[in-house]
Amino acid sequence: MKILVTIPVQERHRKRFQNIAPEAEFIYRAAGETDRELVQDMDIIIGNVNPALIAGTQNLKWLQLNSAGTDGYLAEGILPPGASLTNATGAYGLAISEHMLGMVLVLKKKLDRYMKNQLDGVWKDEGNVTSVWGSTTLIIGLGDIGSQFAIRMKALGSRIIGIRRTRAQRPEFVDELYQPDHLDACLPQADIVAMCLPGTRETQQIMNRQRLGKMKREAILVNVGRGTAVDTQALTDALREGSIGGAALDVTDPEPLPPDHPLWKAPNLILTPHVSGQYHLAETHERILEIAACNLEAFLKGQPLKNVVDPATGYRALP
Repeated sequence: MKILVTIPVQERHRKRFQNIAPEAEFIYRAAGETDRELVQDMDIIIGNVNPALIAGTQNLKWLQLNSAGTDGYLAEGILPPGASLTNATGAYGLAISEHMLGMVLVLKKKLDRYMKNQLDGVWKDEGNVTSVWGSTTLIIGLGDIGSQFAIRMKALGSRIIGIRRTRAQRPEFVDELYQPDHLDACLPQADIVAMCLPGTRETQQIMNRQRLGKMKREAILVNVGRGTAVDTQALTDALREGSIGGAALDVTDPEPLPPDHPLWKAPNLILTPHVSGQYHLAETHERILEIAACNLEAFLKGQPLKNVVDPATGYRALP
C-alpha cells in the first residue's frame, strides 16, 4: 500500500503513521512538489493535492484533506468510484474563531484608527466605541468554526442567533437557531454578522446587495468562510456609503485581491489574506494530523472514518 503525505510532519508524526501502518510505503512531499505520475500511483493521500492530478486514478481508495473546504475535489471525474473523501473539520475552530474575535474587537474599539494615528504620530481621541456585551451576533454557518466563535461571543455577553443548513438541537451557547430561510428576518437584529460558510452553489453571494441593505447601519460583517459568499462590489459600496458599520474579512472574491481593487481603501475594513486558519497556529497543525492518524487507523481496520464528506453537499456528512 502506497500512502502520500503532503502535510508537513516532524519525525514523531512519521513514526506514528508508520506504527499505524507498518507495512505501508509512505512518501512525504509538499503539495506543490507532487506530479500526476506520483499521485496516480497512490492508494491513500493524506493532505491536499491539486485535484487535476487525481483525475483518472484507479488506485485511490481514500483522500484525507488537510482543509475543511472541499473545493474542486467533488467535481465529476476527480475521485474514482468508491473512494472515500474526508476533511479536517474540527481542526480550525480554535484558530479562526480567535482571529474573528480579534478583528471584531479591533473595529468595535477603533484600534485600527489608533494604529494609524500611532504611525502618523497623531495624539487623537477617536470618540465613542461599542461593546460585545449586550450585542446580538448572527452566525451564518454553525459548524465547528461558527460554534467556536459563538461560544466566545456568548462568554463576552452577546446574544447569539445561529443559522445552519439542517435542523438540529439548539446548543446551549446559542439563544435562537434557524434554517437559511429565516436569514432575512434575522439580519436587521444583528450587530455582528459572522459568515462561516463553505464555497458551494448555495452559498454563492448569499450576502448580496439586498441583504447588506437589511443590516443595521452600525453592524459589522465578518467573513472567514469563502469570499464568494459576499458580493464584493456591493460590500465595497456599503462601506464607502457608511450603510454598514464595518467589515472584517479573511477571504475575498477575487482572491488574492488585486492591488488596485477599491475594497482595499474602503473605510472601517480589517482585511487579512486568508491566514486565519492554515498552520499559523501550531495547535491547528497538530489537530489536523491527529484527525489524519485516527482516520488512517480506522481505515486499515475497516472502521467508520471521521469527517466523511457528503458528495451531494460538500459538507461533512451528518451522523
